[in-house]
Amino acid sequence: MPGAPRPQRLHTYTTPGFDSLRWDRFKPRPGDIIVCTPVKSGTTWTQMLCALLVHQSPVFPEPLTKLSRWLDRDSEPIEDVIAAYEAQEHRRIIKTHTPLDGLPYYEEASYVFCGRDPRDVFLSMTDHIENMSPETLAEILRKSDAPLDFQVLNDRNLVFPLWITTGAHEWMRDGFPFGSVFDLTKSYWDYRHLPNLFFWHYADLMADLDSEARRLSAFLGIPVDASRWPSLIAAASYDAMKDRADELAPGAHFGEWKENKEFFRMARMGQWREILTPENQALYDRVSAEIAEPSMKAWLEGGRRAVGDPKDISEAA
Repeated sequence: MPGAPRPQRLHTYTTPGFDSLRWDRFKPRPGDIIVCTPVKSGTTWTQMLCALLVHQSPVFPEPLTKLSRWLDRDSEPIEDVIAAYEAQEHRRIIKTHTPLDGLPYYEEASYVFCGRDPRDVFLSMTDHIENMSPETLAEILRKSDAPLDFQVLNDRNLVFPLWITTGAHEWMRDGFPFGSVFDLTKSYWDYRHLPNLFFWHYADLMADLDSEARRLSAFLGIPVDASRWPSLIAAASYDAMKDRADELAPGAHFGEWKENKEFFRMARMGQWREILTPENQALYDRVSAEIAEPSMKAWLEGGRRAVGDPKDISEAA
């Protein structure tokens, strides 16, 4: 859209194990695909579908966990991550959990954002923490200057009020200690008019993977031969991805998890109704209404089939 405002890099995001300044070393290429999501919001699923389209095959030149690395995460030296991306001759897929106001903006790149009900994100993230290998958890605690016997998670309903009311940085309002959903989403939502930003939703992927994959194919400008399409969609199913956990689970190549398959433990959809207390459900309703505009909140909770494509939702909606 000519003359439309462009995103500005306003903040630096640093947490134990995460540093948005690593993007300073990245050199973009036309056609780069940046998978930009809140944590536990269909990131790996989105990477998988992008990779299936790029490579036109369920078989990749290297495991997805190496093919599409998390650039912000400092588990690997940034020199190694950049070298791996520079060596790729195909269309690249870069993973980030950084808000758009912490990234350099590239008009020649395609940004793919996946949303998910924040309450499902919270529960999925607690599953994620429980499955961290002792070595990974110890490293995070060491970088946090926390006692090594610190209990990161022991009661979801005790942690939830902190997560929904506190940010990891002074300008953020939610997400501590796992990562923002509302503020991160808003940083992209405010620029949803840009033609190189694509929005889809976890619930829509669950409801109709085939149709959503076709939407992504059209956005990326990657047509797929009809004879290949069924095998690509089959490879992107939840069960198929779980069977390939050793090559698909992020961080599996450096021992991130107790069990790689447990990364795909379950596709949480609405279990918060049984797990979160009535008090925490009421807290969510109150706080989310305060910090999120109604249209964005409704989309996060329901997806495109519930409220429409974010591209078609006006500020007044």
